[in-house]
Amino acid sequence: MAYETAGDPISGCKWTGKSTEKIARELARAGCRVSPKTVARLLKEMNFSLRVNVKMLESGQSKPIDPQIRDRQFRYIKRQRLEYARKGLPIISVDTKARELIGKFHHNGRRWSREPIDVFDHDFPSDADGVGIPYGIYDTVRNEGFVSVGISRDTACFAVDAIRSWWTKAGSTHYRHADAILILADCGGSNSYRARLWKYQLQIDFCNRSELKVKVCHYPPGTSKWNPIEHRLFPFISANWAAQPLVSYEAMLKRIRTTRTDTGLRVRALLNNKEYQTGIKVSDAQMQQIALTPACVHPQWNYSIAPS
Repeated sequence: MAYETAGDPISGCKWTGKSTEKIARELARAGCRVSPKTVARLLKEMNFSLRVNVKMLESGQSKPIDPQIRDRQFRYIKRQRLEYARKGLPIISVDTKARELIGKFHHNGRRWSREPIDVFDHDFPSDADGVGIPYGIYDTVRNEGFVSVGISRDTACFAVDAIRSWWTKAGSTHYRHADAILILADCGGSNSYRARLWKYQLQIDFCNRSELKVKVCHYPPGTSKWNPIEHRLFPFISANWAAQPLVSYEAMLKRIRTTRTDTGLRVRALLNNKEYQTGIKVSDAQMQQIALTPACVHPQWNYSIAPS
């Protein structure tokens, strides 16, 4: 199920595209004979649920991804994850969690307390002491999280700085002999596959400094919930600060750092006070400096960048 799971980063609900009958057949081939009903019971214990479609998305002009194209990308990502894991190389899933207002603002959920916690009746940004932008890095091999909390803007520079901080403070210690790394990312946001600045910053601020060859695989548009960080890290952080106002940056960092799970998840966090600017352009000449090699499968979503 490790490569067939998606999840909601807020509620923690998980789902899979496999039926209970298919899972039972695969278990039988592995020597474990169980009925589909037993599979359903075990899935419920693992926080999986039967779900229906919910009409929450607005219709847009973008054309839906062909299921065959999507599934081919999923299979390619699975193969890359298996190969990198077999070689003992780092695999990280990255994304930006929703920004949070710093101050006495309402947070969904309930918490045991002797007295109710008073918060603002409206979430006006003018009442905030700042914003916290959590960029997460989830180590899928070690089940460890690392979150860089920004205070300004979610940009490609901010994303790459967060990845470099993770490597400096954690990754380089755990993977001393690694010469390559696999990054799993969504298609949009600060680490968009279309963003020139994302690729350029990976080259000059990460690859060249760490001397690592980076392989990036993007999940197709509309499938971000399959990115491991969405159901292996973010929902547990959300649960840990449920009903708890983030009255300061230190309070936010504390809630992230104290996130734990029964499966052994541990999370580190730091504050990034740097101011990031939007609208930075990358010229054609700068793009020529990137040692980028597109993959044979969906080269727009899969590519490698080598140190230079």
